[in-house]
Amino acid sequence: MPDTQVLSNPQGGDHVAEYDAIIIGAGISGMFMLYRLRELGMTTKVFEMGSNVGGTWYWNRYPGARFDSESWTYGYSFSKELMQEWDWKEHFSPQPDTLEYLNYVADKFDLRRDMQFHATVTSAHWDDATGKWTVTLDSGQKARSRFLMTAIGILSAHTLPAIPGRDSFQGPAYHPARWPHTPVDFTGKRVGIIGTGATAIQAIPEIAKQAAQLTVFQRRPNWAAPLHNSKISKEEMEKIKARYDEIYAMCATTPSWFIHTADPRKTLMVSPEEREAFWEKLYAEPGFGIWMGNFRDILVDEKANAAISEFIAKKIRQRVKDPKVAEKLIPKDHGFGARRVPLESGYFEAYNRDNVTLVDVINDDPIECITPKGVKTKAKEYEFDVLIYATGFDGVTGAFDRIDIRGANGIRLRDAWADGPRTFLGMLCEGFPNMLMVLGPHTARGNIPQAIEHSVEFQAGLLRHMQANGLTRVDTRPEQVDAWTETVIKAAEPLLSSKVDSWQTGVNRNVEGRTVRRVLGYNGNGVHFRRKTDEVAKGGYQEFNFS
Repeated sequence: MPDTQVLSNPQGGDHVAEYDAIIIGAGISGMFMLYRLRELGMTTKVFEMGSNVGGTWYWNRYPGARFDSESWTYGYSFSKELMQEWDWKEHFSPQPDTLEYLNYVADKFDLRRDMQFHATVTSAHWDDATGKWTVTLDSGQKARSRFLMTAIGILSAHTLPAIPGRDSFQGPAYHPARWPHTPVDFTGKRVGIIGTGATAIQAIPEIAKQAAQLTVFQRRPNWAAPLHNSKISKEEMEKIKARYDEIYAMCATTPSWFIHTADPRKTLMVSPEEREAFWEKLYAEPGFGIWMGNFRDILVDEKANAAISEFIAKKIRQRVKDPKVAEKLIPKDHGFGARRVPLESGYFEAYNRDNVTLVDVINDDPIECITPKGVKTKAKEYEFDVLIYATGFDGVTGAFDRIDIRGANGIRLRDAWADGPRTFLGMLCEGFPNMLMVLGPHTARGNIPQAIEHSVEFQAGLLRHMQANGLTRVDTRPEQVDAWTETVIKAAEPLLSSKVDSWQTGVNRNVEGRTVRRVLGYNGNGVHFRRKTDEVAKGGYQEFNFS
């Protein structure tokens, strides 16, 4: 039965509210988890550090921010009514429209009444004696619950560059994940941006249209492919709505839950002429087809990958007028698709503008420090009116590390994962009872909302099983954690991406200790992941320990 009480706080005179479940985060994961927990009759509180719902789409308001997966595969599918009510305006939705959508969902299902905003969770401690979690906010407020749900996102712990003098700059400085809620006007401004990752690739073309001068400090070039975005007419949207069941059924059969699936042929088994024609077709089409709908061996075979990499490099050389700049923009340390491929709209053409300068800080002119006026490299000092740190995130485990999470016997999650995360299905981890993770380490990802829905549905089924059998505690079985961790590691081994430093392999040189590659996600086939979770559910969740 639902259990909401108010208990005296042993730390002081305040009261501690008690719930069946506490959810950390009010993004796509937290919103849907709340919806399902309400259906189970569980009293639930969502703590969100922002001022409203949206998660990724609340925080990332930088110019050019948008989906790089098709809008009509990205939304929630749990409500047929919602799917028919909402009209996507573009094939790849911009951030303001996506945030509008998530606010619409929150309004439609009255989600905010169980949410507390401006509420940053600093710690979550399990108490063996009571079998409950105590959550503490930065304000000192505490709350208790039987279950703790982490809906904190895989890219929510943003990182700033480890550059001397970083805080000395006297002008405004922004990270894309903490962009102001009001537009930033770059008209007539000298702007410096450090980083050329996914967010920078979206932002640079937009900023270049306004700024008097934009200087891009590139630490490491990234492969990117054209987005080919377009508007969705009313007539087209109605046709999409009529096909939603078909679209989502198809996504459930693809490795990453997108509309794209790999071509069954191998790259070098196709004639050079046919191969080139196929790649030209993919390059001209919208979305991830050039990455996910390519020949099936480009992500595992070095010769196949070298061939597609050369094709994309040729495209960059065609699009960038200055040959020297083009070569700087072509990655030399990894092949196409070995890191997540950003989709762009005029990114390479931005470097053809007279007001855009590229500085290669690895090979040509290293950054020495940030100064009150701008950026000092080995060769000169650049003066700026605005600085942007597009320096990414401490991916997957970073958001967990920023909360003091302690499980049974007081073990810290950060210590338990020091040599790499260990979970079962990416949803529960050993020694942390009743802590359910949405998009935790070692879970399948791909099309994020569909991965979220699958994870939440599995966890709701687990809780339903516990309710039906009078169970109050769930934990993992060590042998299941061992087996799943081994499965995850083996799934990553054949991939070229496992040999590359990226947030997906846990490397971030702006974070102390993030220099060793780790396997952070399940990189196997999403269909296999669905099959495994379905087998666990149908078998009565025997892979877990209950009490």
